[in-house]
Amino acid sequence: MSEFLRNILRSARAERKTIILPEGDDPRILGAVKIIIEEAAANLILLGDEVGIRSVLEEMEVDSSAISIINPADPGRIDPYAAEFYELRKHKGLTLENARKLLKDSVYFGMMMLKLNQADGLVAGVAHATSNIIRPALQIIKTYPGINIVSSTFFIIKDEKILLFADCGLNENPDPEQLAEITLSTALTAKLFGLIPKIALLSYSTRGSGKGEDVEKMRKAVKLAEKRLAEVYQGEYLIDGELQFDAAFVPAVSEIKCPDSPLKGEANIFIFPDLSAGNIAYKIAHRLGGTDTYGPILQGIARPVNDLSRGCSSGDIVAGIAITAIQAIN
Repeated sequence: MSEFLRNILRSARAERKTIILPEGDDPRILGAVKIIIEEAAANLILLGDEVGIRSVLEEMEVDSSAISIINPADPGRIDPYAAEFYELRKHKGLTLENARKLLKDSVYFGMMMLKLNQADGLVAGVAHATSNIIRPALQIIKTYPGINIVSSTFFIIKDEKILLFADCGLNENPDPEQLAEITLSTALTAKLFGLIPKIALLSYSTRGSGKGEDVEKMRKAVKLAEKRLAEVYQGEYLIDGELQFDAAFVPAVSEIKCPDSPLKGEANIFIFPDLSAGNIAYKIAHRLGGTDTYGPILQGIARPVNDLSRGCSSGDIVAGIAITAIQAIN
């Protein structure tokens, strides 16, 4: 277990937020549940068949008395949520019958629980595609006031360094305005975890060393991000761009390429120009750089909701639960 994970589990333990796990019968989820209960890091609500789940937990020697298990297939549970869901979406053409049908999906069911303040956060994705997490989140929870798009970030942990890469999971080709929103959301995420945001908007160009539409996009994004941060962010931060990664991350290179950069080669937030660059970069960092990688962490949703990779491990789920709990605390 990394020091970063130990620290966030410790922080989560201090307030014991309640987290919903809609895929409660997945073996990886139950493996994570065992660790979370042992660490006393969160209260948990599992969605699924109660008899089956408690049987497995008993075999795993997990005290399931501290875990709530709810079966979304129970019509008696769906009806009250269906009425609320219908009221939320009837202006979009949702019927009460269709609301009931959608709520048979455990993610929709869990989102309604979260909407009605019956929990503090939700973590899903081991058996659902990202779109099947984002869609109900936007329909039911909606975006955080003042934030216009949902984005994602990854925590990249290298030795003592905590870095954030965004957006590596959602927005395919964000325009300058969207990049500014991603920058703001990532700065706010960094603040939740005790970091002073030191933000680099990345490019193949450093301060005009290259030309092209993509360079111009990042230059415009920097100006817009500076404006958004000034409007919304409270606290200390640094921002610069457009920068190549080495100029943003290596002090000696920064001194050569951009000696007047406020970052001085010590950025801890890296905003990528598009999804291809971000996704490739975080996977290279993980597979070749030997980093611990946690994410994607969703940003911009009004309540803490996080997505898991369908290839994730129980350890990844533990991190997702702890991060979600810290988002809820803050």
